[in-house]
Amino acid sequence: MNIDTVLFDLDGTIVDTNELIIASFQHVLDKHKQPRTREQIIPYMGMTLEQQFQAFSGWEDVAELVTDYRSFNTMHHDTMVKGFPHVGEVVSTLKEKGMKLGIVTTKIRPSTMRVLEMFDLLKYMDTIVTVQDVTHPKPHPEPVLTAIQQLNADPKRTLMVGDSPADIKSAQAAGALSAAVAWSLKGAEELKKYNPDYILEDMLDLYGILGWELVKK
Repeated sequence: MNIDTVLFDLDGTIVDTNELIIASFQHVLDKHKQPRTREQIIPYMGMTLEQQFQAFSGWEDVAELVTDYRSFNTMHHDTMVKGFPHVGEVVSTLKEKGMKLGIVTTKIRPSTMRVLEMFDLLKYMDTIVTVQDVTHPKPHPEPVLTAIQQLNADPKRTLMVGDSPADIKSAQAAGALSAAVAWSLKGAEELKKYNPDYILEDMLDLYGILGWELVKK
């Protein structure tokens, strides 16, 4: 069956928020005397903020840490966030060709909308599922299934593209196809351990997965 629906994770997949995220964590953890290195933070990226801070601090109540994170993150957002190569081109082409598109993210809705608007990607998305729209975040299947239901899509014809094990696991549990991006800070070799259906070396590789000829623009 041909793929007719493509869902994207946001952070680290279609928008390069990696350095902002790491800096935000380090700022908060240093402030609360729970310092972590970059290498210690990266494996947890893709989980919810609460899950990550609980893992780093050992605390059950991490509300203050989350508040501090969002304050720092918001302040530095526009200067630290970057785009990834070919994302805008590929997303616009998918939309032109009639693909159903969506975002499935562990971000909250305000910051999700902000970064999508910043990179002019919001207009292409038919649905947006944030951490606030589900009871169980990725790697649970609920976020991917929610997007599939909202789009009236078939899981077997749906591809979830992401940069973390949580994205792959959520897609697999939902009965959808999964694609891991090689530009993930976790590295392609680490993501291959979770058996994604595809590895994208470049966002342009989506054309080949969809059976389209790559047209150089």
